[in-house]
Amino acid sequence: MRICLMIEGQEGVSWEQWLALALAAEQAELDGLFRSDHYRSIHRGDPAGSLDAWATLAALAARTSRIRLGTLVSPTSFRPVSVLAKSVVTVDEISGGRVELGIGAGWFEPDHDAYGFPFGTVGERMSEFERQLEEINRQWTSADDVWPKPVQKPRPPIIVGGGAKPRSVRAAVAFADEYNTVVPTLEQARERCAIVREAAVAAGREPLRFSMMTTCVLGRDEGEVRDRLRAWDESSKIDHRPELAGTVEAVAQTLREYEAVGVERAMLQHLHHEDVEMVELLGELARALAD
Repeated sequence: MRICLMIEGQEGVSWEQWLALALAAEQAELDGLFRSDHYRSIHRGDPAGSLDAWATLAALAARTSRIRLGTLVSPTSFRPVSVLAKSVVTVDEISGGRVELGIGAGWFEPDHDAYGFPFGTVGERMSEFERQLEEINRQWTSADDVWPKPVQKPRPPIIVGGGAKPRSVRAAVAFADEYNTVVPTLEQARERCAIVREAAVAAGREPLRFSMMTTCVLGRDEGEVRDRLRAWDESSKIDHRPELAGTVEAVAQTLREYEAVGVERAMLQHLHHEDVEMVELLGELARALAD
């Protein structure tokens, strides 16, 4: 299983903090750094907010050399399709071919209310999501009037996020490379992976990579875990504990169980982003899983 650092950028992450986290992720030899694409805070409340996801990734692409960079996920509800496609191509060129696009229909209404984006119904957002997926693929590959093309061939990897419902699975099988599901139980991961794989087989294509995003707190011992959980509680206005919390060895064992049911990559949310030292432990976790 590959391990990526996942940062909730809408929780007041400054540029200095982004750079420290990205460089720590490279030093820890993690697979990648992913970030959410929201504008309003979810966990900390005002005045926490977000620097723009793709502007931040472009800057990080120029300051890193190895880690993959992407969003989980960019909402098609407030990013116009051609602007989104062009932003990803820009980061792909700056990074030398290290970008991935996580894309979804959008769900967090406060983003839209505060910044004047139409929200619409679930059905309307899903229709726009499907349209943008197809159009982004076209612009990156077959469009003869859209240049430059991405560095990665045939195009940057596309990740679709969801709970393995029919509409998102159908779109992913048609246009994406990876299906990501959020904070699943072990049984949910097993079921959702099977659904996505069966849909790919039915469509006559290679299986999509199956991944998950979940919250994580690590410590070298139980005392360090408790300290980090305390810091987690103090930084959030939401009563919510991480799904994975424990020593590197304990969390590695849990992730091996997820790997056994089909999870190939884990984007681990590090919500107390001021704690750059924990990124080193994520590297230890990645090495433990590789062994």
